[in-house]
Amino acid sequence: MAGERRLCATEDLVDGGAGVRFLVEIGGRAVSAFVVRFEGLAHGYLNQCAHVPMELDWQEGQFFESSGLYLMCATHGAVYAPDSGLCVGGPCRGASLSKLRVDERDGNVYWLPESPYEAPAG
Repeated sequence: MAGERRLCATEDLVDGGAGVRFLVEIGGRAVSAFVVRFEGLAHGYLNQCAHVPMELDWQEGQFFESSGLYLMCATHGAVYAPDSGLCVGGPCRGASLSKLRVDERDGNVYWLPESPYEAPAG
């Protein structure tokens, strides 16, 4: 598909495990994003808490809290449903992470850029 970006091999993502970070561009500005696996499916989001736009991971690629059932902002403790990005606890309850379109096929995970998110040059 035109403009898509390969992020990782399918087996690099484990349910409730480490995510893979990548960059997207919004209005000419590079912003961190990530993809994780939950209940067998890959989900991609901007790496920005809905409460305050800070990166979520507490160590690079670590987005899930200890049970592996929720994504959690390391700074403010906001908790998100991994399949929808909806904030289900903490200071931004009811808000959502910005979801990105991802696809899995042929043993790989891809990001499919859609406006306003673009692939950075290079």
